[in-house]
Amino acid sequence: MFKEILGLPAHALVVHAVVVFVPLLALLSAAYVALPRFRSRLDWAVAILAVVGPVTAFVAVQSGEALTDVFVARGLQGPIVEQIFEHSRYGDLLFRYTLPLGIAALVLLVVTSGHPRVPKLPYWVTPALSVAVLALAVASLVYVYLTGHSGAEAVWGNTL
Repeated sequence: MFKEILGLPAHALVVHAVVVFVPLLALLSAAYVALPRFRSRLDWAVAILAVVGPVTAFVAVQSGEALTDVFVARGLQGPIVEQIFEHSRYGDLLFRYTLPLGIAALVLLVVTSGHPRVPKLPYWVTPALSVAVLALAVASLVYVYLTGHSGAEAVWGNTL
């Protein structure tokens, strides 16, 4: 399912969405926390990115696993295999931070919405969610970098 798009490895195409949407999710979620007066301008963007970011990370992981299976089936050997597995581990961790970031951002949107159907919550809920969003945003940014760098090293490291 996640193997090819128009005859090209899906992973090589999907990762471009990840390096755009996940950092946008992290940065706009952090802005939503840090700049309360702009929340009404950021809420829809954060909500959309809270879904799109984790979905693109998931598709990148799945397409990367499919591509790895192709490499292994073709008998790829040597240090490149370890680089691919390192990249894969970083990608898994990226998804594991991006999904909770998306969930925490959505919950924070609901909690701070002021909607009458949202129950009155203890005073500490919003600050706790804010800290969680900031921590997950930082972790997501770190793993976007580590995943992207390790992937670029695996593909281009010995080429140029």
